[in-house]
Amino acid sequence: MTFIEAPSPNFDARKAPPDGIVLHYTGMPTGPEAVDRLRDPEAKVSAHYVVEEDGRIFRLVPEERRAWHAGRGSWKGDTDLNSSSVGIEIVNPGHEFGYRPFPDAQVEAVVTLVTDIRSRWTIEDGKIIAHSDLAPDRKDDPGELFPWKRLAQAGHGLWLEPPAAPGAPLGEGEEGAGVFALQAGFTRLGYDIPPSGKFDAHTTAVVRAFQRHWVQTRFDGVADGVTRARLIALLRLGG
Repeated sequence: MTFIEAPSPNFDARKAPPDGIVLHYTGMPTGPEAVDRLRDPEAKVSAHYVVEEDGRIFRLVPEERRAWHAGRGSWKGDTDLNSSSVGIEIVNPGHEFGYRPFPDAQVEAVVTLVTDIRSRWTIEDGKIIAHSDLAPDRKDDPGELFPWKRLAQAGHGLWLEPPAAPGAPLGEGEEGAGVFALQAGFTRLGYDIPPSGKFDAHTTAVVRAFQRHWVQTRFDGVADGVTRARLIALLRLGG
């Protein structure tokens, strides 16, 4: 692959080889602004790669080093995703500055980059995640417009579209065995959500993050039949 070298000083040592990939959007007005910030020592943030809308890929931090992209969060019990993952920032203004679809050239570059990364490290499909998956209470990226289905069709990540499950939707404020089972399912998939049987604000955030990744036709935090069916199918797939 061909990279544009743009070294960032913002990294430190990994604790172990990476076994995951986290996808982000830059959430800034332009790509150059994002690259500048990820290279600014005062910002104390970075990523391994930045993928521009035209498909150019900037390499900021060597994969062998720990970039500072994930922040506070958890996936499958891992609370230091900076140490265990490769971070890819995808140029997009994000929800704050005019969220828009990701161009074909950019998506193809992301697919090629993920393929390249997985040729060097052992990374399960269930550990190719969104920033919002590991931090659902504070992050929305890369958001509901990122084509996770297309990435999965290329062999990376999980995607299924089973028929909707029966039953009434579950939403914030509800309690009971159905909520407990929903939370337990999200825990098994990887989210940090200890089952309580109470559909609280954190549960809403987790459902919304799940929908942005695996449903995308709705992301309101209400666990309807489509949302529950996809969760069950992903767990059966081995997510």
